Amino acid sequence: MLSIQSVCKEYSTKKILDNITFEVAQGDIFGLLGPNGAGKTTLIRIINQIIYPDSGKIYFNDKPIKQNDVAKMGYLPEERGLYKKMKASDLAIYLAKLKGLSSKDAFNEAKYWFEKFEIQTWWDLKVEELSKGMQQKLQFIVTVIHKPEFVILDEPFSGFDPLNAAMIKNEVLELNRKGTTFMLSTHRMETVEELCKNIVMLYNSKPVLNGSISDIRKQNRTNEYTITYTGNMPELPYGCQIISFKEDDEMKSSTISLTDNITTNSILAYLINHIEIHSLHEKTPTFNDIFIKTIKDTIHE
Repeated sequence: MLSIQSVCKEYSTKKILDNITFEVAQGDIFGLLGPNGAGKTTLIRIINQIIYPDSGKIYFNDKPIKQNDVAKMGYLPEERGLYKKMKASDLAIYLAKLKGLSSKDAFNEAKYWFEKFEIQTWWDLKVEELSKGMQQKLQFIVTVIHKPEFVILDEPFSGFDPLNAAMIKNEVLELNRKGTTFMLSTHRMETVEELCKNIVMLYNSKPVLNGSISDIRKQNRTNEYTITYTGNMPELPYGCQIISFKEDDEMKSSTISLTDNITTNSILAYLINHIEIHSLHEKTPTFNDIFIKTIKDTIHE
């Protein structure tokens, strides 16, 4: 659906985006990651045709992106912006019409979303009368009210309490099941792990990670395993090392590292003659661990 090809952008000789290339498949929930200053917001503005790249190409639905493609997109910026003096319903209808809906369709879609979120009592309230959380719900509504094909959410769960954050996540998943493609720009790695299928990570204006969540996890495996057991851990064979150990009244737990030539089956076959094993599971790095490791590795290159 979206193809970014060798996109570059500079401001006063400072490179903001340096040869950015990646693709977002139709139906994906795609993560755009990176620390502050990595270039994420600049790239989002380019996709939305607010600014233009110095070089490179962007394709939307296999064609060079055009200004009128923006009507097929929804954009929830990190810095929320709503007209404070307008009624909530009038604002939703007005912004839906700007995206191409007729007055009738805009009214019906606003009514649908207000009922879906159970916020009918907000209909005649001015935006300035709504709490911050209420305004964020309204901002999400106006982002998707015109049924966009492609939606960019910049820190969509910032400031939400857990209940409302879960509600918005469910809406993202439901819209995605119906065919909407999403790009999430976020610092919250738990959101990435929960929602995203593929990601690109920017650092210092360049892509430093690009691919599927599952492949990136595999590439960052540590080959460490946690074993819970009773009994006394024997001396481990060559190629195995105990990384950590803890013990409570009933159970012991050891994290061990294995070299590539030692399989879990072989270590289990060895240990089962010495201890009673209750569980074994791979200690996989979280995406937050991967995020930090990637930045550190890039700094030291």
